[in-house]
Amino acid sequence: MQNKGLIKFFAILFALVSIYQLSFTFVADKVKSDAKTFAAGNPDKELKYLDSISKEKVFNLGFTDFTFNEVTDKQINKGLDLEGGINVILQISVKDILKGLSNNSKNPVFNKSLADATADKQGNKPYLDKFFDAFDANSKGTVKLASPDIFANRSLQGEGGVDFQMTDAQVKKVIKRKVDESVESAFGVLRKRIDKFGVTQPNIQKLGASGQILVELPGAKDVDRIKKLLQSTAQLEFWETYKIEEIGNFLMAANESLKKTEINKVETKEVVKDSLSALLADGKDSAVAKKGNNPLFDKIIAQGGGPVLGLFSPKDTAVVNGYLKRADIKILLAADQRYAKFVWGKLTTIKDAKDKDVDAVELYALKGNRDNVAAMSGGVVTDAHDSFDQFGKPSVSMQMNGQGAKAWEELTAKAYTQKSNIAIVLDNVVYSAPGVSSGPISGGRSEISGSFDVTETKDLANVLRAGKLPAAADIVQSEVVGPSLGQEAIDNGTNSALVGLLLVSLWMMVYYGKAGWYANIALAVNLLFLFGILASLGAVLTLPGIAGIVLTMGTAVDANIIIYERAKEELRDGKSLSEAVVSSYSWTGAMRSIVDANVTHILTGAVLFIFGSGPIKGFATTLLIGIVTSLFTSIFIARIFIDRNIAGKNDLSFVTNFSKNFFTNFHLDFLKYKKWAYGFSAVVVVVSIVSLSTNGLDQGVDFVGGRTFQVRFEKPVQAEVVKEELVKVFGSAEAKVFGSDDQLKITTKYKVQEHGSEADEEVNKLLYDNLKQHYSAGLTYEKFVNAYDGKKLGILQASKVGPTVAEDIKTNAYWAVLGSMAIVFLYLMISFRRWQYSLGAIAAIAHDVIFVLGIYSLCYKFMPFGMEIDQHFIAAILTVIGYSMNDTVIVFDRVREFLDGKIKGSFYEIVNKSINTTMSRTINTSLTMVAVLLIMFLFGGESIRGFIFAMLIGILVGTYSSLFIATPVLVDTISSVDKDLIEKHHLEA
Repeated sequence: MQNKGLIKFFAILFALVSIYQLSFTFVADKVKSDAKTFAAGNPDKELKYLDSISKEKVFNLGFTDFTFNEVTDKQINKGLDLEGGINVILQISVKDILKGLSNNSKNPVFNKSLADATADKQGNKPYLDKFFDAFDANSKGTVKLASPDIFANRSLQGEGGVDFQMTDAQVKKVIKRKVDESVESAFGVLRKRIDKFGVTQPNIQKLGASGQILVELPGAKDVDRIKKLLQSTAQLEFWETYKIEEIGNFLMAANESLKKTEINKVETKEVVKDSLSALLADGKDSAVAKKGNNPLFDKIIAQGGGPVLGLFSPKDTAVVNGYLKRADIKILLAADQRYAKFVWGKLTTIKDAKDKDVDAVELYALKGNRDNVAAMSGGVVTDAHDSFDQFGKPSVSMQMNGQGAKAWEELTAKAYTQKSNIAIVLDNVVYSAPGVSSGPISGGRSEISGSFDVTETKDLANVLRAGKLPAAADIVQSEVVGPSLGQEAIDNGTNSALVGLLLVSLWMMVYYGKAGWYANIALAVNLLFLFGILASLGAVLTLPGIAGIVLTMGTAVDANIIIYERAKEELRDGKSLSEAVVSSYSWTGAMRSIVDANVTHILTGAVLFIFGSGPIKGFATTLLIGIVTSLFTSIFIARIFIDRNIAGKNDLSFVTNFSKNFFTNFHLDFLKYKKWAYGFSAVVVVVSIVSLSTNGLDQGVDFVGGRTFQVRFEKPVQAEVVKEELVKVFGSAEAKVFGSDDQLKITTKYKVQEHGSEADEEVNKLLYDNLKQHYSAGLTYEKFVNAYDGKKLGILQASKVGPTVAEDIKTNAYWAVLGSMAIVFLYLMISFRRWQYSLGAIAAIAHDVIFVLGIYSLCYKFMPFGMEIDQHFIAAILTVIGYSMNDTVIVFDRVREFLDGKIKGSFYEIVNKSINTTMSRTINTSLTMVAVLLIMFLFGGESIRGFIFAMLIGILVGTYSSLFIATPVLVDTISSVDKDLIEKHHLEA
């Protein structure tokens, strides 16, 4: 080996750098462990402890030292499935941005195009492109984007804006830039909010040009609070309000009108004797006050007063909204009230007639106008902080700029004179509606008070300081993982990794003796390099990533196996040990096969990285890094020890007494059985296709959209019973045993298209209300939903995928599989210079993919573990493609070598000999892979069991197809003329 000294130098340097990078992870873990011990299970105390030492020196190397923040920046980051926390993908509403850019245009073509773009479910296409396509189709050239009532408005005119003379193509460029600027603004606002929220190592990044923003909050536990924080647009407005006596006549008229259509639908309950009921009748015997006769007033659960029209149950707000928006009801408003805007207040708790706490919301009527614009915008707020009001209750104090201070003084002067109230409205929710009792308020200071706790005022001040989002931010995909589940994943992953490492190492020693020891040393160095690179890149380690590392162990020895098997052949041909080693490490020896096999593997891994997301991208990352590091260590590190042995004892044989006769006289006529193989595979393919078309697949929420909850109970439950309970409230639901009998995976599509935090909270509460009967009385809603250290019951993991995102994921999956097959086909055609090699390989891959899909289609209904088709499954399929190619390329490379050489025999005999001489490598690699996968299947945890099963089946089928499908297809597609030329050459040799 040339430049041996240089290779040693770089290997040692690389090892030292890896140890240096990994040291930060060890230190960070030690500090976090100390924080947990100090906090004794209190998450807030733990967070405060870590915050307090964030800038303290915790790692001293003698020549330099690092603070805790610097250490955590350099450590290996754990994904949510290992750390626990919350992961969401926010979709900034491009539709809202376009509306804003057009000044809420009323142009029918514009608005129809917005609606068409929203209805377009084509996967992987940005909303803006859908809008442009819809506008072109709807306008047919008759309406321009640069029309004055669309984008050539006053706010978009000027330099870099839109003018009347622009073509649609020119306007599209401007609008794309403006939308990008809005998304960038949203990104900045969200980053400010998250930085103030108080989680360690938050991750926020834009996802391409889709308008989507990924937010990861490791260790975050309060689910509902975080979703509200992220989705609040912080649209602060100040509105004048009507008082109850001003709007009472309308409410009475509305109630009377509703009787004509709703009288048979209303609930029968006692009418609240409040100011409204007093307006309704003069006497207690009035028919209007009887139970069940008042569609609107019967829903009032507590009296109002001043600007509060009444308090209603949250479950009735949708019905009341429907009443107040009806055209026949709105027409009852007085002429000067026709623009009245009815808005709900913040959720509060009151006492009912039985002195029990019940949820309630207040109804307000705001003084609107033709343009539906507030009297004053919150854009004038320059600062906000949490404080306490004059009664000692939590509140939020705000400071306005000069312009805002003047407007605020005028607005409060008007309210003081008219004895009216000013509603402080945030994201269309009234937080308070104070009156002005002491004259105009100057100086620009104001206060939001109400039924807050300290945490709420901190969050509210946070979002006001960070500023408003330019458009609504919808959570289209989310995942919540409890820390206890993350620890279980770490334990399962570590166990499977250790057992897999031990198994592979033991087999290499048993089969190759001393050379196996050298391969094991190379494997250990490979793992050091792999983790060192992950740390230096700031990569995120996920549970599938751990699976990728364990798989790397199985494949890391693959190059050693190819080299060792080649060296054994050279030794049998009479070469000396040194000659055999040099030959096996040469390009004409094992290197060509190793390069071809790993390039195809890298290509499929790259496709997986490009099209994957989240944990799947982590799997692809570790897989790709593992391929590179395993090649380096297998080829160079193991070679150093081999050369050292040759220079010393010279007693290396690459076999043991156990393995010395394995495959030495193996002569199976593989091509003789090709018809049987074709027949068997044809039956399997037909059965698989029939099952896929009739039985289908168990598509996960990744592909169809929905909500999934992993729920653990105190004792075993019946999945069918839970399913029936949930169907009654959700309409549709699935419940399956997940691992043990006390754990279920619950899936529903209930309100999956509604992205607000209110919808998510409603689903969580419905789930709790209907499952709490299976728990003892001590499990509160907060304990059921939120994550905390040591959590064993309730929701351990939850995820949501919106239908549009699901369509994108499905489209990505199709392109990933087809793209990887196309790339492999092209590479093999270039490398082998015959299309027949590519066809044979693709035939084997297609066979393997259909086989695995067929197994999943046939078995998912009765297997004791999950067999969902999701992103993890697609990762498994692409991995199967990569490993199947490894086996096929090794055989094809030997076929090419023998056909280019001087081996005597017919074409048929040469191909058969090629397969037989590679059998040792094929079986050894497949055995190590199957053994490692089997260990992961048994010990890796329930969440990746289906993923591992797909790879396990795929590796077994891939080994079969490389021998009995790929090579026969190659043989059958080579023309008889070419075969005659090949045989003529080799028979004369």
